[in-house]
Amino acid sequence: MGGGKARLTVTRIVLALFFLFAAILPLLGLFANLANPGAQAVFGTEQFITACINSVAVALTSTVIAVGLAIAMAWVLCRTNIRGKAAIGVLMTLPMLIPSLAHGMGLVFLFGSNGIITNLFFLDGSIYGFWGIVMGSVLYSFPSAFLIVYDVLKYEDALPYEAADILGIPKTHQFLSITLPYLRKPLISAVFATFTLVVTDYGVPLMVGGKCTTLPVLMYQEVIGLMNFDTGVAIGFVLLIPAVVAFLVDMLNADKGKLSFVSRGFAIAKNRVRDALGYLMSLGMSLFILLPLCSFAIVSFVTKYPIDLSFTFANVGRSFNMNAGDYWVNSLLIALAVSVIGTLLAYFAGYITARIKGRSAKILHLVAITTLAIPGIVLGLSYVLFFKGTFIYGTFAILILANLVHFFASPYLMAYNSLGKVNENLEAVGSTMGISRASILKDVLIPQTSETIVEMFSYFFVNCMVTISAVAFLATTLDMPLALLITDLDAQRLTECTAFVSLMILGTNVVLKLIMAGIKRAIRSRQECAVR
Repeated sequence: MGGGKARLTVTRIVLALFFLFAAILPLLGLFANLANPGAQAVFGTEQFITACINSVAVALTSTVIAVGLAIAMAWVLCRTNIRGKAAIGVLMTLPMLIPSLAHGMGLVFLFGSNGIITNLFFLDGSIYGFWGIVMGSVLYSFPSAFLIVYDVLKYEDALPYEAADILGIPKTHQFLSITLPYLRKPLISAVFATFTLVVTDYGVPLMVGGKCTTLPVLMYQEVIGLMNFDTGVAIGFVLLIPAVVAFLVDMLNADKGKLSFVSRGFAIAKNRVRDALGYLMSLGMSLFILLPLCSFAIVSFVTKYPIDLSFTFANVGRSFNMNAGDYWVNSLLIALAVSVIGTLLAYFAGYITARIKGRSAKILHLVAITTLAIPGIVLGLSYVLFFKGTFIYGTFAILILANLVHFFASPYLMAYNSLGKVNENLEAVGSTMGISRASILKDVLIPQTSETIVEMFSYFFVNCMVTISAVAFLATTLDMPLALLITDLDAQRLTECTAFVSLMILGTNVVLKLIMAGIKRAIRSRQECAVR
């Protein structure tokens, strides 16, 4: 038992040092730089004020549209009799598998001056500017909002609706009086999550923003292009505010008690008009998601877009000559390292906070979920200021560390929630029988939460493959991830190669998702055999 306590103590120390040096100290260093006169002067400039207004306007507009579409699609999948719901549900999450830069680029391929749809329907190619950013931001942020609403709506209890039907309450009143109150918390979470995603993203505005400059783009241009760190610090501080507000609101909005189980599922009645609208909505959203992805496949294999559309494999060779293969390997190494280390750290952090508890566990839980409030672009800049000149600066280690912190909170919460559902008296019973915590963890908890561990690994991997914000300021030509090559190729007007690189990232993540789905199926089969 003494050895088990020693191991837990070591785990606590490792996690404390991790958060201290990977999150707390870098952010404190960023705040310290706000005292510089150059940083303070930024707040009064016309350029900064205009970028602020643009960012807020884009984020508010995109949030309203994305959350509205998320509610509509979640309702279609949960309250209609349309076929192929599983496939449609997977399709709705595809935009999460490519960088936000690629979303903007896909819109340019479709609606730009020489876009496929622009030329087909003789449009003016005015995708650039405010509405272009909104369209790309909706595409980028929709899956997150959809998953939040859908995961709650599919477990809603049908009994209140059956009682309302018996009492003759109209469907519109049922929606306003039953559905919306039930969705209150997830909707608030979806709104703030979407707003934060959009307001801190520079990928979409960089591609389709035109003259409409947002704060992240201004920060990117000032730091990467002009090495003006004072401006970056000032903008980084401002970008941190909406993320922190979103985090605090979500925390205060947390349900006080545990959700009750579903008493009865929905028996969906036949309704041709409703189902026809469901099919129409699904078709529209599927086209909205698939067209930009299909444009990558088309442009990747044409000779010279849009001049010569003849088929060729030459762009594959050109991309690899531009080191796409090396950068893909870099991305794989970073993603695998972050997935393995991150899953271990997040799982053990979840174990301590969910199973051991105590004052130190509460502090650890607070710090772990607080990382959710740090935008990637702010984290990246804080790392530049804090780690510059150290032995990890300019190496794979700093990219791995940045991604660990940036994506830690969600996998941690997966582990925390999953471990919290297991009988809380398990360790106490084991102690009376002379069974150590380590044995319970190895033989009971890990097998019972194995699917959660797979999901945690998958989350880390996919997000590391697509992220640009957390690593944009930290990567060098030797350790650059593949996603950052998109901006370099686009700057060189190598449109076809840019499309192929995006396709590489999408393909890698799809393969990973398929592998993880196979592993989860094998886990379920083994568990079913064990029960028999």
